[in-house]
Amino acid sequence: MSEIPLANDLDADLLLVGGGLANGLIARRLKEAHPGMRVLLLEAGPALGGNHTWSFHAADLAPAQRAWIAPLVAHRWPAHDVMFPGYQRRLAGDYCSVTSERFDAALRQVPGLSVRLNCAVESVAPDSVRLADGGMLRARSVIDARGTPPAHLALRFQKFLGQELRLAAPHGLTAPVLMDATVDQVDGYRFVYLLPFTADTLLVEDTVYADGAELPRERLRRHIADYVAARGWRVAALLREEEGVLPIALAGDAEALWRAAQGVPRAGLAAALFHPTTGYSLPQALRLADALAALPRSTWDDPARVFAAVRAQALDHWNSTGFFRLLNRMLFLAAAPAARRAVMQRFYRLPAPLVARFYAGQSTLADKARILTGRPPVPVTAALRAAILPVPGVAGAASSTSRSTHP
Repeated sequence: MSEIPLANDLDADLLLVGGGLANGLIARRLKEAHPGMRVLLLEAGPALGGNHTWSFHAADLAPAQRAWIAPLVAHRWPAHDVMFPGYQRRLAGDYCSVTSERFDAALRQVPGLSVRLNCAVESVAPDSVRLADGGMLRARSVIDARGTPPAHLALRFQKFLGQELRLAAPHGLTAPVLMDATVDQVDGYRFVYLLPFTADTLLVEDTVYADGAELPRERLRRHIADYVAARGWRVAALLREEEGVLPIALAGDAEALWRAAQGVPRAGLAAALFHPTTGYSLPQALRLADALAALPRSTWDDPARVFAAVRAQALDHWNSTGFFRLLNRMLFLAAAPAARRAVMQRFYRLPAPLVARFYAGQSTLADKARILTGRPPVPVTAALRAAILPVPGVAGAASSTSRSTHP
């Protein structure tokens, strides 16, 4: 396949603004599909990927995707646990984590990929980027994957603070604990998330599904210290700390989101490409990277065609995930904060294959019926109101099948 020659006045064929998960996967995938394509990745920080741990269930991905992402996976376990008052459960299936350190190292090894670190961006256009220092970069196309979820969405939040700890003795965990919800319920649905990296190191995250986005760091640090002490673990060293506020979408206007983009393709959270309920984003980021790699090489010469392709992928995800937004509305609008644990506890008693399909965003009609039927953990009238009434501030947001409702 012939490559389109780079015009003398262009800095790249494609400028990727933001060196996080979404654009990093796009860069790696495109350089494999089109080795001659000049891709320039711009990152405001000192390293690609920032300071994060991205996890996913292997069943979320197709076999070819699992093989492709394998070099980026730093840790893998064959099962995970959940814990609630009165019961604990182990669910089989590989659970994987990509660390930002492994992510950065893997991208630096991509042949021909250009990277600029500590590169702050002031504004973007479909074919150019203005830098904070006043410089200008030009390309055939631009994709913007910087940070926060866009406007036009009704959101609640999964917020967390995590500490990677080295302990004075082995912790004894044999699998990750995705939810230890036996802890006191504070600020919403609270649980502790545990990733055992080695016999004596682990990531401990204090997490809450909350109505507000404010991150009470000192309180979360105290929660972690109390939890570690209650488990009988003694900390030898704090190796690293990370934090995050993930969007949990109740509803929104996806069409307005893309009108506001003004012709600049978005990726990652900025494109609402995440699981509406769990906040996980790696599977969605990989699917977008695959879709873009499959485009004809000539597409990248036309910013409007690139925009249309990214928009179509994002809207397809949005339109296929209305059921999860419906569940989110029931969780946040029908259940009082203190009662949300009961909702999650009931869910995790359901059959393991159903739970796996839920995480993958592939719930069947039978799954949906099973989740919604039976003895409800929230008042029926409140659940019905949450399902059908508009969410304040988002026009037309109650319809879970409309093009105006998001993850």
